[in-house]
Amino acid sequence: MEITITEKGYSKDFFIMVVGQIISILGSALLRFALSLFVLDMTGRADLFALLFAISCLPILLTPFGGAIADRFNRRNLMVLFDFISSAIVFIFFFVLLTDNHSVLSIGFVMVLLSLVSAMYTPAVMASIPILVSEQKLEQANGIVNGVQALAGVTAPVLGGILYGVLGLKMLVIVSGFLFFFTAIVEMFMTIPFIKRDYDGHLVQILMKDMKEGFTYVVKQTFILKCTLLAALLNLLLTPLFVVGVPIILRVTMESSDALYGIGMGIIDLATILGALTMGYFAQKLRIHNLYIWVLLSALLVIPMAMAVLPRMLLVGYYPSYGIFIGCAVVIAMMMTIISIYVMTLVQKQTPNDTLGKVMAIMMAVSQCMAPLGQIGYGMLFEVFQGRIYIPVLMIAVCVLLLAFITNRVWRFETK
Repeated sequence: MEITITEKGYSKDFFIMVVGQIISILGSALLRFALSLFVLDMTGRADLFALLFAISCLPILLTPFGGAIADRFNRRNLMVLFDFISSAIVFIFFFVLLTDNHSVLSIGFVMVLLSLVSAMYTPAVMASIPILVSEQKLEQANGIVNGVQALAGVTAPVLGGILYGVLGLKMLVIVSGFLFFFTAIVEMFMTIPFIKRDYDGHLVQILMKDMKEGFTYVVKQTFILKCTLLAALLNLLLTPLFVVGVPIILRVTMESSDALYGIGMGIIDLATILGALTMGYFAQKLRIHNLYIWVLLSALLVIPMAMAVLPRMLLVGYYPSYGIFIGCAVVIAMMMTIISIYVMTLVQKQTPNDTLGKVMAIMMAVSQCMAPLGQIGYGMLFEVFQGRIYIPVLMIAVCVLLLAFITNRVWRFETK
């Protein structure tokens, strides 16, 4: 089964997959936002929803199992199946809402189920990209897929807030269900090459064996292992800065107004999207042996962020501190997105197709599990140094500088 790549380097099936991703991810983001508002309205407790949200993220640990599935079965069929399953879950939840038998527990259960389906779904998508585009366009294709995900994260709160206020939860749930269903229909028109692999024994045993082989492959392939560790360390050090650090600094340390807080966070989100969508251009500048320079620049940009929250700097004036802090954060967010996509693309290029699902899933699981650990650590640091918030920010800069040094030593002679 052949895939026809256009002169621009993309197949029509890639565009179908992107359209499906836009619809599916937007539907998922709208549903998560609506459920968060509903729980807050129902209980008035933000901590309860935070706990539910944390529990719903646990299925990320099962992503490697989804990678094993993606390497064993037709990836197109898997995408269609998972979107139909998501649609069924949402429609069942809609009928539960109609009976008024819903509870915080049932909402948490729905979130866990949808997160579980997503953990199975994502590896099939990421493993399909190298098949549907030319190698020269792989970085840009990954940027498009990541840009779609980031764009959904930005638009969902705005669109979700409006629809929740106008239509209410029940209508938003039914809209999300139809979006999942429509995505499955769209993906049925897609073609992804698949070579069936024979297996003897129980399917679960075979998949567990495949997972073990995937972990073994990552550990033995030094280059892929180094890429995975770099992605994990970036998520450990820099992702929590934006999830925990920036909101605390803007709201507590700088005492930003609602408008300036929203503008600052929105600009940073847009920088992430811009980094993903301009990946094709920056891929021409990036080389594995000079990747440490990008990490080094990120570390150096954290230092002015620390200077911006010095007590003396804050006394000089709010707007200079705000401008320096947000300006540096925007550049770091953009660079981090570019580095992450570039490293992921390197792994895709170095991994055989019949192993790609497992390897990508392991890489995503390891890196994504680092972010919550970093968030816990950052939360403790920012609590201890409440009056001297610049200290934990400088500590972050030192850690990223160390990461740049390690990256230089590890990849100095790589030519990939």
